[in-house]
Amino acid sequence: MDTVEIVRKFYDDAVETEWERLEYHKVEFELNKRFILRYIKPGDRVLDMGGGPGRYSLFLAEYGCDVTLADLSQANVDFALEKAREKSLPLKAVRTDARKPSMTENKVFDHILLMGPLYHLTEEKDRIGAVNGCLQLLKPGGTLFCSFISSYAGIIYMMKYEPSLLASNPQEEEFMRLFVEDKPFSGMGFTRVHLIRHADVLQFMSQFPIEKLHFLSSEGMLAPCEPNILSQPPEVVEKWLNLAEQVCEREDLLSFAEHYLYVGRKR
Repeated sequence: MDTVEIVRKFYDDAVETEWERLEYHKVEFELNKRFILRYIKPGDRVLDMGGGPGRYSLFLAEYGCDVTLADLSQANVDFALEKAREKSLPLKAVRTDARKPSMTENKVFDHILLMGPLYHLTEEKDRIGAVNGCLQLLKPGGTLFCSFISSYAGIIYMMKYEPSLLASNPQEEEFMRLFVEDKPFSGMGFTRVHLIRHADVLQFMSQFPIEKLHFLSSEGMLAPCEPNILSQPPEVVEKWLNLAEQVCEREDLLSFAEHYLYVGRKR
């Protein structure tokens, strides 16, 4: 089974888990939304490429955007459409492969979210294909939002939730070696994943006709302490989110990230 089929099956079998993930990782969702709303306005045409069960798609549909969700997993597509019906929201959704997107409508989008596929495509040629495919569907001057999983994400996860894995799971040895040597990781994690250093993100994105607008940690500096922060009263959480937003683009804090967000404008 190739990488894409492994990932497709994973999400077909884990729709509810993926839908709930951004409840447990609320910092990522909230900070990403703040940057998305700096550029996306009601009435804009948005493609959510690899948008999973539709957290961002439904948020933007409710905000008043013309949204199309595209995802590799038919189960994700069906789930998102059902959620949209429950909320009486207009949403178009199609099953497609981000490496060679085939849209049912001949449409150019104002904005495209590519906030999933790049951290599952373990071959660089496939990641390049996904970005180029989105750029073909994006209008000149449109914004592209690309997410990546940080090479520090596995370490942060273990520190937060399962510190015993460092001693008890021999399969972590290769990952730890690459972490110590400051190298990216491509292989089997929660499914097939590509974990990338922040310096490599900028190098990768520099090959495309895109002007960088932002490059940030989607958790700010909060990722290692996220469960504790989110257990606080809402007004305390909001203060921490405000602080994280102010510093999330600082290069010296990017090693706190589990996810990166790159925002660019198509030239």
